[in-house]
Amino acid sequence: MRSGLNGIVVVDKPAGMSSARVVAEVKKKMGAARVGHTGTLDPFATGVLICCINQATRLARFFLHGGKRYEAVMRLGSTTDTQDATGRIVATAPLPDLDEACLASVFRGFEGPQWQHPPVFAALKHEGTPLYKLARRGKPVQKPPRQVIISILRILQVALPDVRFEVACSAGTYVRTLCHDIGQTLGCGGHLVELRRTESSGFGLDQAVTLDRLGEIDPWKVLIPMAEALIGMPSVTADDQMIAHIEQGRPLKPEWFKERDPMSSPADTLMIVDRANRLRALIEWSSEDGTYVYGCVFK
Repeated sequence: MRSGLNGIVVVDKPAGMSSARVVAEVKKKMGAARVGHTGTLDPFATGVLICCINQATRLARFFLHGGKRYEAVMRLGSTTDTQDATGRIVATAPLPDLDEACLASVFRGFEGPQWQHPPVFAALKHEGTPLYKLARRGKPVQKPPRQVIISILRILQVALPDVRFEVACSAGTYVRTLCHDIGQTLGCGGHLVELRRTESSGFGLDQAVTLDRLGEIDPWKVLIPMAEALIGMPSVTADDQMIAHIEQGRPLKPEWFKERDPMSSPADTLMIVDRANRLRALIEWSSEDGTYVYGCVFK
């Protein structure tokens, strides 16, 4: 086991494989003790899946809520029970007289903050059971709508009944539900037939490695160190004395973390890195104590 490998690997997930299976493959190919992903992709989908390796599994929460970007294909004229091509068709309807201008107008109506019902075939749980398992048993559960944000929704190609498009959205957005809802608005129904995640939490396909390639190369070449993975998080570089202090779990000294800009407010989370830019601790601002407290310490 390579316990010293601590960071993230951006995997280009292949079609036909669950996210859990990808995690198992990454663990085996990298010889890691622990691996976890930061946002499920359906088995038929491809693209960016961030995998946290060893100690970096403790960073997963910082990626779970990051924005996502996809390229997708919607097929108009038919509705499925799963809202994608893996389900059975439950309704069909002729396509209305559509041109690209009409479609673009409908697409614009789905940009911005909105409420979205999660599909009944989803990994979300109800009383401990995934929704898709309940739906397969003929006991579908409709979760209440939740607010999502679609910041970009752009048509790339129209070849009816298919429409290829790009979407940038908040975490928790279901692209298949978006296709379903657009189809309902057009009056003909629609479902998702292709999905490729091109970006997640700031990491894109240009940084991704396939599972086949991962098994052929030195894992250090694709590992993104923990401090570099936390894009945009402010940091403090500690000297050896401060590192020793932190490793012993002694109380943090407020003077270590005075803001460089006196007009700015404290950051919610700060990285403590050593002189080699290795992540040694995450500390969190406590409004109750008026100072920083330990979040987690890394070996």
